[in-house]
Amino acid sequence: MLFFKYVLLFSAIVMLLSAAFTVGYDLYLLAIYRKRLAVAPDQPLPVPRPVRWPQAIRIVALSMAPLLVALSIAVVPSGSAAVRISQLSGTRPGTLYPGLYFVFPMVDSLATYDVRERTYATGTELGRKGKTSEGKLKDERQEALVVQTREGLPLGLAITVRYRLDARRLDHIHETLPEEIDTEIVRPTVANAFRELAPNFTVREVFAAKREEIRQRAADQITAKLAGDGIDIKEVMLRDIQLPPEYAKGLEGLLLKEQENDQLVVQTEIQAKQVRISELEAEAQRVQSVRQAEGAAQVKVIEAKSESDAMQYTLPLKEKQIEQTRLEAEARKQSTIKNAEAAGEAKIIDSRAELQRRNLLADAEANRIRVTAVADAERMRSEAAVLKMTPLLINKIIAERLSDKIQVMMVPADGKFFFANDVLKGTSQTPMNMTTQSEDAEDALAQTGGQRR
Repeated sequence: MLFFKYVLLFSAIVMLLSAAFTVGYDLYLLAIYRKRLAVAPDQPLPVPRPVRWPQAIRIVALSMAPLLVALSIAVVPSGSAAVRISQLSGTRPGTLYPGLYFVFPMVDSLATYDVRERTYATGTELGRKGKTSEGKLKDERQEALVVQTREGLPLGLAITVRYRLDARRLDHIHETLPEEIDTEIVRPTVANAFRELAPNFTVREVFAAKREEIRQRAADQITAKLAGDGIDIKEVMLRDIQLPPEYAKGLEGLLLKEQENDQLVVQTEIQAKQVRISELEAEAQRVQSVRQAEGAAQVKVIEAKSESDAMQYTLPLKEKQIEQTRLEAEARKQSTIKNAEAAGEAKIIDSRAELQRRNLLADAEANRIRVTAVADAERMRSEAAVLKMTPLLINKIIAERLSDKIQVMMVPADGKFFFANDVLKGTSQTPMNMTTQSEDAEDALAQTGGQRR
């Protein structure tokens, strides 16, 4: 339907433009004709057609039909409501909600109002954004609502009020209220409500003790006053309270003292409860100790009775155990004696075996010595015979015996030595001396063999 309205408006505008173009074109041709006629009146000129006023009037009259139809279609957008205003009877009762409506063109019109929720706020928060002379955006900061308390001290209140227009009473709002509802109705009502209530309370009550009470009473008063004007109050919020600087410092110290007092009260209650808990724990401990002592005494009595009853069966068993232990001791004694006798006999046998072994070893050693002595004597006799036959072997034998104590040197062939040596000098002795030396060598060998033996 809205598209149809725009189509009708477009067609009406096109028809009006065509009528204006027709009349304008005819007037243009007529003006050219008159100009040429004034310049050359004797020349024959074609006479232009007359201005087509009847045709233009018909086109205009015809365009009024779609124009009036289009103007009779009214649209109420979403989030808004409207009232019908007649040029003959004034504001008509009833509210037109979002949708499409038909009105009498040139007689009726619609006054549209935004019925969505609005907000009025005071304080230090950012408010509406205005424009400077250069067209740039600027921030307009909202001023705090200043009220006087009972002491005469000024307080700054940061207030936010959420409200909306009652769509059912738009006819009353349009007839009785000014256009600027926010600034001319809501703002004075809110300010008056808080300024009437604030002098009944002290600064301390407004700031802490009765803050919620003041907010609630102000909200009730604002709601009651604005309800008669068709304005519904959703919520009144007291966001912040700005105290005088000097009073704020003193109040802060007082609140700290009260907070400390409250903390001391709480700590005192906690300590009293802790003392009570300690008393109850001590009483419970005492009762528990008594019960444990009674239980321990009963256990000991029962154990004594049990031991007394058990002794009747335990004594015969103990006697049997003692007799068994005595018999075991006697058996261990006999076993020890038998073991000692066996060990003595074994040691005697071992001693005899050792004596026999030593005798055998001594006989074997004596026999070896005898055999060795016979062999040495036989060897000595054979060596003595050899020495008798070859006395020069004595020098060789002595040299072999003393090889680690003499030095061997090369000497000239003429027999002249660089030093005297008793062993080598013996080679130039007579055969008699050689014989004597051989006998001495046999005695030395005999002694050496005896030492070896």
